[in-house]
Amino acid sequence: HNGNPHFQRQNEYASPGIALARSAEEPSATTEEGSESHHHGGGFQMVQWEWSYVQTPYIIAIWILVASVAKILFHFSQRFTTVVPESCMLILLGLVLGGIVLLASKKQLYQLEPGLFFLFLLPTIVGDAGYFMPARLFFDNLGAILLYAVVGTLWNAFCTGFCLYGAKMVGVIGLMEFLLFGALISAVDPVAVLAVFEEVHVNETLFIIVFGESLLNDAVTVVLYKVYMSFVEVGSENVQTADYFKGVASFLIVSIGGTLVGLIFAALLAFITRFTKKVRIIEPLFVFLMVYLAYLTAELFSLSAILSMTFCGIGCNKYVEANISQKSRTTVKYTMKTLASIAETIIFIFLGISAVDKSKWAWDTGLISCTLIFIFVFRALGVVMQTWVLNWFRLVPLDKIDQVVMSYGGLRGAVAFALVVLLDADQVPAKDYFVATTIIVVFFTVMFQGLTIKPLVNWLKVPRATNRKPTINEEIHERAFDHCLTAVEDIAGLNGYHHWRDKWEQFDKNYLSKLLLRKSVYRKSELWEAYQKINIRDAISVIDQVRCGSSSFRVCVMGLMSTPCTLSCRRENGSGVCLDLQVIDNVSGAKVEEESETHHFLAGNLYKPRRRYQSHYSRHFMTPGDHERQDREIFQRNMRSRMETFKTTRHKRHSHKKDRSQKKAGTPLLCIGGMLLCKLSRGQK
Repeated sequence: HNGNPHFQRQNEYASPGIALARSAEEPSATTEEGSESHHHGGGFQMVQWEWSYVQTPYIIAIWILVASVAKILFHFSQRFTTVVPESCMLILLGLVLGGIVLLASKKQLYQLEPGLFFLFLLPTIVGDAGYFMPARLFFDNLGAILLYAVVGTLWNAFCTGFCLYGAKMVGVIGLMEFLLFGALISAVDPVAVLAVFEEVHVNETLFIIVFGESLLNDAVTVVLYKVYMSFVEVGSENVQTADYFKGVASFLIVSIGGTLVGLIFAALLAFITRFTKKVRIIEPLFVFLMVYLAYLTAELFSLSAILSMTFCGIGCNKYVEANISQKSRTTVKYTMKTLASIAETIIFIFLGISAVDKSKWAWDTGLISCTLIFIFVFRALGVVMQTWVLNWFRLVPLDKIDQVVMSYGGLRGAVAFALVVLLDADQVPAKDYFVATTIIVVFFTVMFQGLTIKPLVNWLKVPRATNRKPTINEEIHERAFDHCLTAVEDIAGLNGYHHWRDKWEQFDKNYLSKLLLRKSVYRKSELWEAYQKINIRDAISVIDQVRCGSSSFRVCVMGLMSTPCTLSCRRENGSGVCLDLQVIDNVSGAKVEEESETHHFLAGNLYKPRRRYQSHYSRHFMTPGDHERQDREIFQRNMRSRMETFKTTRHKRHSHKKDRSQKKAGTPLLCIGGMLLCKLSRGQK
């Protein structure tokens, strides 16, 4: 068996001591000459070269390292990053690395494999986008997104395919092949849209419409791709009328089925996180695992995996974020962002590397030129026509500037490249021409349009996105307007958007939240949550004042620090240190009053340690640290003082109004008015 390499590999991976087993077996499997040298050289080898064993994970780690270092170097120059999008630089870096590899090994060893892209890289980006999708903004514009994603993609695919067939650039290509190519090249790419539009910072409505279109057009692209591939396999002359109706039914099954799979996994994930209070450490694992399983399950049944993952993230976010702990939320957020960023970087680098492999594509100037012209023209025509129809129903219409940005923002990317690489060269003879055209289209849209879209947005003065979060006052008014619009629709007898959204909120409150939210979370008052937000924002504002160097705060703290004082340290059973300011020198002037006020403020608000008990170690949850305990106690103490102040102020105001109303009560009408005011004020309290 020593001469059988298959048996050796099997033995190698089966034995528990892999390195030791290899060191013992390899000398016996060598040639006779090597065996003699080993025998005479003296037995044990201290160091061995094990490249074949670690090759795959090592190469993956090196590529991730190269991608990460490239991002670091790219962001060194702020002036450069404001002009050139990151995706452009990553593609150029890929071209350089691909050229180096090609010169060194005389062939291209690495390229963007469709399996790697669809099963590992794309899910990380779509999962991050779906989980952190602004749900309210998405559903407010869902009608526009669906129109552009379904009707717009069908328009682009058919027009591009038929026009290319009419131009007949290459004689070996038939109608079905052109329609297949039009289907895969016409869809807007979510990876490219995210990479470019996040750097441009257009307003939220424009971003959600273009990005939502790039996500939801996946069902159309998948169905058209599979339908035309089957037509190419059987031959266009053998296609029957029933096959077209099957294609329409397939679109409905793929889109609705993918959405349902995502919502089912979202409900399962939310329900599971109800019971993870004792095992907080695995909460992020459940989030990653269930969202990824939604994607794989949709792929398993040939449904739209992107739709499944998107709606899984949107559906579970509200319930999962309420059930899991703050540490788990932070872990989920930063892990998803990290994985998505690395995946996006690898995709663009490998797009550049794959373009260097000239053996995989064939150049045709006419086909490339016509494809670029057709996709740009039909994209613009489709946006203009669909927006004209859409503005008849939108409360806030999309103006011409928005239409220009939407037309110019139809970027193509790695999805189109992966689909064209999957084509079978035996069934599609023009595959090499399609690969070359797809590479040029992707490079043109990502690099040229990505470079020029920011100057275009600046020149057109497109409203930009604001990072400011809405205030509580704005949230209250927004909710009040929603109720008013719902009431207007009710009075008018219309079952419009606000009517159905109100019905959904009632259904969610009465059934879904009771089922998917933990009881302690479900019963929490909205007033408590609002107060918590106010308290957190107050703390953030105080920290910002310290960072900005507020003069009063700095003088106050510096005066306190410069004052000679006696600090007494008290410990109770090994608990934390408590600092007590006992003596302040009597210095004449206003400084003493300021320091005294600071002392009283700190004495009332600084953390007072409590008795600690040694907690046992557990692998299933993380015990709260000192900072968490301090924050909780300070929050509770501040809340009690604020509530007492609030009650006192309301009582004084109520008493003042009552006395004033009694003094001015000269007529029965005024007396009645005073009584109504008292009742109203009591009701408000």
